[in-house]
Amino acid sequence: MSFDVAAFRAQFPILTKEIYGKPLAYFDNAASVQKPQAVIDRMAQVLTDGYANVHRGLHYLSNQATTDYENARESVRKYLNADNFDEIVFTAGGTDAMNLVAQSLGAPSGSKWQIGEGDEIILSVMEHHSNIVPWHLLRERKGAVIKWVDVDDDGNIDLDAFRALFTDRTKIASITGLSNVLGVTPPIKEMAAIAHEHDALFMTDGCQHAVHGPLDVQALGVDFYVLTGHKIYGPNGIGALYGRKSVLETMPPFRGGGEMIDTVSQEEVTYNPPPHRFEAGTPAIVEAIALGAALDWVMAQDVDGLRAHERALTDHAMESLSGLNWISLYGNAKDKGPVIAFNVNGAHPHDVSTVLDRQGVAIRAGHHCCQPLMRRLDVTATGRASFAAYNTHDEIEQFVGALHKAQELFA
Repeated sequence: MSFDVAAFRAQFPILTKEIYGKPLAYFDNAASVQKPQAVIDRMAQVLTDGYANVHRGLHYLSNQATTDYENARESVRKYLNADNFDEIVFTAGGTDAMNLVAQSLGAPSGSKWQIGEGDEIILSVMEHHSNIVPWHLLRERKGAVIKWVDVDDDGNIDLDAFRALFTDRTKIASITGLSNVLGVTPPIKEMAAIAHEHDALFMTDGCQHAVHGPLDVQALGVDFYVLTGHKIYGPNGIGALYGRKSVLETMPPFRGGGEMIDTVSQEEVTYNPPPHRFEAGTPAIVEAIALGAALDWVMAQDVDGLRAHERALTDHAMESLSGLNWISLYGNAKDKGPVIAFNVNGAHPHDVSTVLDRQGVAIRAGHHCCQPLMRRLDVTATGRASFAAYNTHDEIEQFVGALHKAQELFA
């Protein structure tokens, strides 16, 4: 049975919208996906029928909100196939999660993974700034050393080159699960194993990866996995960090405040165990519950059909664009994810994006928070079309037609 795109699209109210009199072709999904009615309804339901602060209240609404909030944590655990409920930390998003890991590892703990002066962090040159800047903060403040593994033109990483970067000072390697520019999926399982051979930790930035493939953090063997709600059909302002329990238990808190404490006196503070140790203050209650709803909704879909449809859209677009000698494409790795970076030769991507917008086609243009990768590709910026399962082959044709209009204008 083939994937029913029309039925899937019907769950997204915004997709009936017209832009400048043209049907909306929303190809900015790598930045943020649209939301299904089920998630919109769940957020409204919490606000109208079940909102209260969580964990410490003794009244009915607080107990209900706490149950819903913790059930959402279980939904994340199930989606990632984490071993333990306590391995899921709610965060304000992917950036917040990566800052949590970096700053906690950089704080005094006595752990063998504590990062101090001269200790090493391994990144790839295609990382998003959210997986670069937190480590630069440790470089600036702690004297840590960042080491870089290069990629080829398609974003592939040479495992021998990756292995050669490790020394007895390496504390962690942190690598994207799917490049938000090139669409490549690095060999995460193999890279995590290499890190562990050197007694180092391994983190995956899964903000792009989590929405495009079945996940099993235990099978991947990662110590940390990051996802963000707004890229996986949930709301913004919420994300999650998976952390291997034995590692989380060695890490000090990232922020201080309510909820993360066990006891507070004038002389000392003791902390809750993970995950609550890392969830200071009133959490994003509505957003967390809605993230759980989004993941439950995704798991209820025809996931294999959804992935196959995204693959077919990507193939369609790549085949169409590769036949145009005035288009430059960046990245064509095997099993490429639904992200296409391109340029119309002789035109700035911002100008191209503006022309496409007038044709109803929404894309991204810029460096995509990947300036080291832009330098590696020898460009300052690209256009980026990224697809979700609600996109259609007709929209691909609309996109290609809009590119022809742009080329006519700038040729």
